[in-house]
Amino acid sequence: MAQSDNPDVLAQADDFRRDYAAVKAEIGKAIVGHEAIIDGVLTCMFVGGNALLEGVPGLGKTMLIRALSDALSLHFSRIQFTPDLMPADITGTTIVIENQRPDGTVAREFQFQKGPLFAQIILADEINRATPKTQSAMLEAMQEKSVTVGGTTHAMQKPFFVLATQNPIEQEGTYPLPEAQLDRFMLKLDVGYSSRTQLMEILNRTTMGVTPDVRPVLDAEAIVGYQQLVRQVLIAPHVQDYAVRAVLATHPDGPFATSLAKQFLRFGGSPRAAQALVLGAKVRALLDGRAHVAVQDITAMMPPVLRHRVLLNFEGTAEGITPDMVVNDIVDHLPVEAAAPAGA
Repeated sequence: MAQSDNPDVLAQADDFRRDYAAVKAEIGKAIVGHEAIIDGVLTCMFVGGNALLEGVPGLGKTMLIRALSDALSLHFSRIQFTPDLMPADITGTTIVIENQRPDGTVAREFQFQKGPLFAQIILADEINRATPKTQSAMLEAMQEKSVTVGGTTHAMQKPFFVLATQNPIEQEGTYPLPEAQLDRFMLKLDVGYSSRTQLMEILNRTTMGVTPDVRPVLDAEAIVGYQQLVRQVLIAPHVQDYAVRAVLATHPDGPFATSLAKQFLRFGGSPRAAQALVLGAKVRALLDGRAHVAVQDITAMMPPVLRHRVLLNFEGTAEGITPDMVVNDIVDHLPVEAAAPAGA
């Protein structure tokens, strides 16, 4: 055991790994492959963050989220985003209720009727098909875990997290997510195609009348407890500084920017990016049986944390540069150790 390890955290790490594996195994009954995507979604869940799954239609994004909901004893809600969806359609609205009094008169009162956003797992399917007005209604829920309607704030039931999907190819009739909303997603997970072997297994499971039996193995109390456990994992100052420099390296005018970042980026990651790096790394540490974060944990989290938080400039777009190219360049060139800041 390392000197920096917390014995209390290590004592609970075995339970965490066991329950993590149990949820992943249940999802595996319905989903073939996509292990990195499943790990990313579970990381968001055990941190309390939101995830954006991007991929062409038919790759199993919606099915994966449904399988996760089946593996958890949580309230699940699916919202199909369309251009005519209004904010009140997801948050709810205040209606007039009429009750007849004993004397025959009618009493009227206003009552708030909760919308589908009031669940614990929200599947925001094709989120970029809704108008910016409706997308903005998601911002408070995603960040504050609450919704304000008619001047009254309604808290969400814990745990609460949003798992959104979008199609990167079809842009007609879509509204690109604004940077402020993208920043509310802890991770952006790129869902790729299945391999030959995986596709064979998918056909075996889906064309022979077999229905996967996904059963709940984790409840809300356990998830909230694990979210608190993750935050007790220790991180040494030099490892935390590495996470800080990783984010600052995405700022084209900053002192840690790589050559690609300076040439092809307009804007870089926010403080939320640093928070996501550290929290995601803490989950990885627990899964590895450690109560302290290592540099490799930060490095592994950098692509899904940063790819949607860096904004390419015109030259980068024209040259066919992708955010992942810039992030991978930072991974390759950012030194693990760095001089202490001036005045430290």
